[in-house]
Amino acid sequence: MQTRKAVINEAVSDLYRNYVLAMLTLVYVFNFIDRQLLVILQESIKKELDLSDTQLGVLSGFTFALFYVTLGIPIARLADKTNRRNIVAASLGLWSMMTACSGLAQNFFQLLLARIGVGVGEAGGSPPAHAMISDYFPPEKRSTALSIYSTGIYLGVLAGFLLGGYLSQQLGWRSAFFVVGVPGVVFSLLFYLSVKEPQRGATDEYDAPASEPPSLPEVLKRLYATKTFVYLSMATGLHVFCIYGLINWAPSFLSRIHGMKNAEIGALLGPIFGIGGAVGSFAGGFLTDYFGKTDQRRYLTIPAYAIILSIPCVAGALFLPNTVYAVIGLGLSASLHSMYLGPSIAVAHSLVPASMRSLTSAILFFVLNFIGLGFGPLVVGMLSDGLAPTLGAQSLRWAMSIIIIISVGSTASFLAAAQKLAVDRQLNS
Repeated sequence: MQTRKAVINEAVSDLYRNYVLAMLTLVYVFNFIDRQLLVILQESIKKELDLSDTQLGVLSGFTFALFYVTLGIPIARLADKTNRRNIVAASLGLWSMMTACSGLAQNFFQLLLARIGVGVGEAGGSPPAHAMISDYFPPEKRSTALSIYSTGIYLGVLAGFLLGGYLSQQLGWRSAFFVVGVPGVVFSLLFYLSVKEPQRGATDEYDAPASEPPSLPEVLKRLYATKTFVYLSMATGLHVFCIYGLINWAPSFLSRIHGMKNAEIGALLGPIFGIGGAVGSFAGGFLTDYFGKTDQRRYLTIPAYAIILSIPCVAGALFLPNTVYAVIGLGLSASLHSMYLGPSIAVAHSLVPASMRSLTSAILFFVLNFIGLGFGPLVVGMLSDGLAPTLGAQSLRWAMSIIIIISVGSTASFLAAAQKLAVDRQLNS
């Protein structure tokens, strides 16, 4: 029987493997540029289209998440059967075109349809990419590779905030959508032409016999019986609620509470969230791969400890009156919040065979994005509208403070998942 290392050496060079990782990371950068562009532009859009905070929460959160996570599952099922490279390339082209179309919207409903289109396209991005990375990188390097991929979130936030703030001030919010959307279409062609589909299970310990990927009910049954995955899904869902509750409302928070303008906010939050988040994401993967060699639970306890440390940073960001201190709190929060994703995906993939990894990622993303992206921005927006009659502009500050409470539940769930990890890995090996 051929060993995993023999397969790796025959199949792909380190240089090309890293090239594919870089290309997939850039796809993820485009994903979050297009997603976060709306966030930095939302105050301008709110004024022109006369929207409420609840409607902004629907646009940047719930409706986008509903289509994103629902379609992610059938697309991932297709990815486990067919060419994942093609799915990623087509998805990038679609969501980039719909981003450009967002600039044509004349009312809330039209903008909502455009954002639904972005969500439909982005549904085919991450689960196939996760599976490709797991087939290019062996288990002992997988958390680091997936964390490098996850830096695309924060590099996308960096570019989205910087470009959005600048373009909004120079050209208006409508032109910003056009300028950002078109390059993604071009890059989708380059990705299609230069990235190869990897052999499924190429980095697993031994070759597995080819078989039909299991059905969705079979995968759901297996994952539900795996308590690590159940606790991990809840942990990531609650944590992403906090991430989007903070990052999606941070521009409005700085505008309303600290009196900053769009260009200033973009220039400030872009590097803070982008660089801070990217550093934290890489650190999460590196630390968990390093300490996880001796104790597998570290893949989940390290993100839990990072969340605990983030709580006073969030509190400082929201309630310290000094703008500089508030921004420092946001930056530290971004770094600590970002340490969870690479290790979480690596753990999820370690619990299942290669034939169901795309679908496993899609199910994990269904939970974390439905809870986090779907309800994080929406709940904060609804709370802000509800508190506005009595608190005025301060209502957003108090609405965002729900993040502190939710962080406690996320930490407890990560620690519970860590306690189950060793047993579940043994059962699924």
